[in-house]
Amino acid sequence: MVDLCKSRDVQGIRRFITPELHAAMKETLDRGEQIILFLNRRGFSTFPICAACGEAVKCKNCDISLTLHKEANAYKCHYCGYTLASASNCPTCGSSGIKLLGLGTEKVEAAVKKLFPDARVARMDRDTTARKGSILKILKGIKNRTTDILIGTQMVAKGHDFPNITLVGIICADLSLSFPDFRAGERTFQLLAQVSGRAGRGVSPGKVILQTYNPTHFSILSAKSQNVKAFYNQEIVFRKALNYPPFSRMIQFKILGKDKKKTQKHAQALGDLCNILQKSDKSFLKSVEILGPIEASIPKIAKQYRRQILLKGLNAKLLHQFVKHLLFKNRLIFSNRSVKVVVDVDPFFMM
Repeated sequence: MVDLCKSRDVQGIRRFITPELHAAMKETLDRGEQIILFLNRRGFSTFPICAACGEAVKCKNCDISLTLHKEANAYKCHYCGYTLASASNCPTCGSSGIKLLGLGTEKVEAAVKKLFPDARVARMDRDTTARKGSILKILKGIKNRTTDILIGTQMVAKGHDFPNITLVGIICADLSLSFPDFRAGERTFQLLAQVSGRAGRGVSPGKVILQTYNPTHFSILSAKSQNVKAFYNQEIVFRKALNYPPFSRMIQFKILGKDKKKTQKHAQALGDLCNILQKSDKSFLKSVEILGPIEASIPKIAKQYRRQILLKGLNAKLLHQFVKHLLFKNRLIFSNRSVKVVVDVDPFFMM
């Protein structure tokens, strides 16, 4: 495990390919073995920002910053597909001084090619696997040993069995750890445990270099030791304290509309109806917890403003009855032309 906090003042490549990882890569290549580098962010720069006004280069349809893709020579939105030419000035102030902050698989690929010019490097993410047969071509390169270093997103983490891969480098283990989702720790643990398992599947032993800003977080420590039980024992305490699944069931109302005020008003009206229904029945008052309405973690995607209400309950039957009462007695609020309400039972991803 490598603590990235120690290299926070380092500039350039060495900030994300630490001396420990660089040395391990050199040793692995010298032995004629293969490497996987994992980073769950595609593109070159994930946070382009204007040096003049300090505003991020944002998507015009979503409340999210654009990602620079050098290969495509464009800024792209990973939610709605909006693109902007890479030569564009700041949309806010018109300045041409855009600083390229953040990190993606394209930047890692460029850095690796600089550090190891003789190594044969391939990248596996959504950008390089869009064409038919491209995934097969990349995997054949690993199998036939015509690729020395494979850089990729979660595509490289699951199910691949190549005995000559003896080193896995996790560039930054924390990217999914702070998502506003109660499953963030679980997803991080799963992903790190899976990608770590790609190393040492043959005769030669494997090595994993795990770079992180949170070396004491239990999800990271459990992934390092591949200890599922240790992760479960800590995670389950938080779930129980906050009454999250598996101790409860959840239903999410996603309220979507193109007009911000109408969407907000509609969400508030639905929230009021939830509160009235809850108070009208003792069984609902005891068993159903209402959270919201609040703005979604990404407030706008594809020109649609987003708000949400979360229902939590220990009894799935009562929770379903609660929603049925809402649906049948207040049909107009669920079948509005300008604002859409999506009912998501047991939501898997809260973003």
